[in-house]
Amino acid sequence: MNIFILIGWLVALTFFPGLELRASIPFAMLIKAADVQATIGMPMAVAICFATNVLVGILTFWLMGPVVQVFRRWPWFERVIWPRFEKTQHKLHPYVEKYGEWGLALFIGVPLPGTGAYTGAFGAYLLGLDKKKFLIANLLGVLIACIAVVAICLLIDHGVIAPDSFIRKLFTKTIGG
Repeated sequence: MNIFILIGWLVALTFFPGLELRASIPFAMLIKAADVQATIGMPMAVAICFATNVLVGILTFWLMGPVVQVFRRWPWFERVIWPRFEKTQHKLHPYVEKYGEWGLALFIGVPLPGTGAYTGAFGAYLLGLDKKKFLIANLLGVLIACIAVVAICLLIDHGVIAPDSFIRKLFTKTIGG
């Protein structure tokens, strides 16, 4: 596989909301492992996914202010989208209140649906977290997610996680067939 195409896939999967490195690392380690090893190596693939996911959080946080100011002028945004932002705020608020940036980092880092750099950036913006605290939380959270996903992929690759387990099916994209 061409190096640029491979890196493009890793970056694209990482930028896809809801997937992030939770999809790009398993893609590299389980689905395209031979291609990754032959072109850039596994450590470089993981580093690309990590750096891209950190960038996802930074760009999202940075763009939230201008985007929200423009869209809040339209009634449909207030009615349809803004309630989703408020839901994210309520979901994240207890973590930030209790644990500060560590709570946000944990929220970003837990590799479950509805968490991640996008959601963490939205919540941090809505909660008025300052840029420096968000940057620290984003970096730590993405690192937590990266370590967790790499560990799960290694466990799958070495046969520790059963072939018919939910986790293996989830990470190899074979659920439901």
